[in-house]
Amino acid sequence: MKFMDSVENVNTKIKLFGVPFDSTSSFRAGSRFAPDEIRKFSYNLESYSPVLKRNLYDVDFSDMGNLDLPFGNTNKSINIITDFAKYILDNKSIPVAIGGEHLITFGIFKTIYEKYPDVKIIQFDAHADLRDNYIGEKLSHATVMRRCSDLCGLNNIIQIGVRSGTEEEWGITNDTVLIKSKDDFKNYLINISSPVYITIDLDVLDPSIFPGTGTPEAGGFSYNELMDYIYLLEDNNIVGLDIVEFSPPYDPSGISASTASKIIREALLIL
Repeated sequence: MKFMDSVENVNTKIKLFGVPFDSTSSFRAGSRFAPDEIRKFSYNLESYSPVLKRNLYDVDFSDMGNLDLPFGNTNKSINIITDFAKYILDNKSIPVAIGGEHLITFGIFKTIYEKYPDVKIIQFDAHADLRDNYIGEKLSHATVMRRCSDLCGLNNIIQIGVRSGTEEEWGITNDTVLIKSKDDFKNYLINISSPVYITIDLDVLDPSIFPGTGTPEAGGFSYNELMDYIYLLEDNNIVGLDIVEFSPPYDPSGISASTASKIIREALLIL
């Protein structure tokens, strides 16, 4: 099954792909099942966005299916993700990944950074993800933004919605750009012209409206609050995007899947 209204043409502006990887999930695994569940629920949506006044069938995008990843082999999986993202960039397309856990961002961002060394990464997330290691592991969903910062520097990481982290991580956020309001974000975007990569960890949403995630954290955004931020990015040079950490086993109601698929629809419409 492909995401609604995707086309078969391989020469598309946007290439969406699934990344069924959750090998480092530390609390509730299951995000490897998210890509197919999100695709299924996309068919419950209308293709037209009344907010953006655009139709998804006018977007030049293809769904490339899911990557075939070796479960349990983190390093090899990250290399496969990186190579596929490079293939997309080499074909002058924008990669849009459906995770999977948050570590997939590092795999994609490595090749994004190679092509766009002045890129900034905009992180929507409940958690800082700035640990240097987690239980002795350098590659983890809890260290992903630290690994990205090893490439681009902490000052090029823009964090939105963060409300959880260790004492050390909160200290490190003094070096990132920690956005505290929509007005802060508007003012920040006025002053940047560089490419941006967007990563949306769905636990940025409050678990009362999005329970299907591996590490739920109270105090998050509503759907509308999140989208108010995402819509502000419409006129920026977005060079890649991922949406991660939806874990279908923890929300059999389908509310989380429906929400995730609508976020993707709206994101595709601003690329």
